[in-house]
Amino acid sequence: RRLSRHPAITLLDVFQLHTRRQPRKPLLRFQDEIYTYEDMDRRSNRAAWALSRRLGLQSGRAVAVFLPNEPAYVWTWLALAKLGCPMACLNCNVRGRALRHALEAAQATLVLTSPGERGTTG
Repeated sequence: RRLSRHPAITLLDVFQLHTRRQPRKPLLRFQDEIYTYEDMDRRSNRAAWALSRRLGLQSGRAVAVFLPNEPAYVWTWLALAKLGCPMACLNCNVRGRALRHALEAAQATLVLTSPGERGTTG
């Protein structure tokens, strides 16, 4: 029944519901850091603002995300979902022709990466 609802309930909807109900509940533990729903919501709001205001990202534009498995990956995903931008998840271990193929297949208008990810596409 949940899948047949219109509009469908998304993971962003579920996240926002939990954020309203229990903002200080831990959502993610990474190394020695604990991030609550409220932390992730705040960080994703800042990221969404920066992506839309500073980079001009608009709803519907695909974005390739080339980040390692860390908390920034989660708030980036949430920010893109809040903006209505599809996210192409790229494996941060892929390099060379495989990376170029993944980028072309994603048809992304923007690639987000961390400073440590300097893979070559050549």
